[in-house]
Amino acid sequence: MTDRKKYDAAVIGGGLAGLSLSIQLARLGYSVALFEKEQFPFHKVCGEYISLESWNFIEDLGLPLSDLQLPIINKLIVTAPNGKKLEQDLPLGGFGISRYKMDAALKDIAVANKVSLFDNCKVTDVIFENDKFHLQTTKGKFISRTCSAGFGKRSNLDLKWKRGFVNQKPNKLNNYIAVKYHIKTYFPVDSIALHNFKNGYCGISKIEDDKYCLCYLTNAENLKASNNSIEAMEKNILQKNPHLQKIFTGSEFLYKSPVTISQISFSKKTQVEDHILLMGDAAGMITPLCGNGMSMALHGSKITAKCIHQFLSEKINREAMETTYTRQWRSTFNKRLRTGRWIQSMFGKVWVTNLFIAVMKKFPKLTKALIQQTHGDPF
Repeated sequence: MTDRKKYDAAVIGGGLAGLSLSIQLARLGYSVALFEKEQFPFHKVCGEYISLESWNFIEDLGLPLSDLQLPIINKLIVTAPNGKKLEQDLPLGGFGISRYKMDAALKDIAVANKVSLFDNCKVTDVIFENDKFHLQTTKGKFISRTCSAGFGKRSNLDLKWKRGFVNQKPNKLNNYIAVKYHIKTYFPVDSIALHNFKNGYCGISKIEDDKYCLCYLTNAENLKASNNSIEAMEKNILQKNPHLQKIFTGSEFLYKSPVTISQISFSKKTQVEDHILLMGDAAGMITPLCGNGMSMALHGSKITAKCIHQFLSEKINREAMETTYTRQWRSTFNKRLRTGRWIQSMFGKVWVTNLFIAVMKKFPKLTKALIQQTHGDPF
């Protein structure tokens, strides 16, 4: 083992949580190793809408959002499977940017801040021993005083740790697939729409360069009923909603094939596993219809950075770091997750969704309150 492979902080996963945590810790003067199994830059399944609560934090990281001419989104449109439409102003609003563009920019900022980046590098095992983490990766072995992980919705490490949600039988919270496209179409620049269909919903909003993100979530049963054909599922299930039919038949699709992910779980998760601090979707995933997962990942990294800094500067011990992190993460996000799971339960069965949206149209204050329950204040 060489000195260059010993670090103050190891970060597993080069998504928003991992990248932003790495930048913060590097700026505090710590040696940081960031591991990402994919090769930058790359596309990810994501709705690509970020709440404005994150704007100042992202600019503080060094990404000049104000210079990028990104679309500012302040209106929400929700349609029922029968085509009925609900419109609502967003209390805080958000903006659109692709993960391809944002992650690549944050990666460059991390490298500029002396983060040791290892992409195209999979972490295959982590062992905590003698108060150090020993990481086995496809690019060698590493040692670190702390370890954090923002590896997304599901990882080989989840299986290794036998996390509770991994072994659950399929149910209404853990058996989802997601599909994403970039398209060119006509849609209001200042709006984000959620179009519902049987057992799922599809979001559309503008990102950079005159492109739109089209991303939908559905259960595995819909795909199975379509002979495991995404194209057949889109035609026979999604396009029963007239708004989705218009989008799918009247837009230019920019991918040869969509980006997909399966086995998505919204079940409760732990925030610490074997002394590793978990962030983003690895710690707890809010339902995509709430549109706040990206901000949660960013905000979570700020909480993580503070706790790790206190530990590395010897102000608290490891046990206190883990306890403090868990408490702060839950106090910040648990209410949003509970609300998201409840809202999710209103979508699925066609008649329930149609009724729910019809009721919400009559009570705009309730709609606004639910939106606020799933979002936070600028941090």
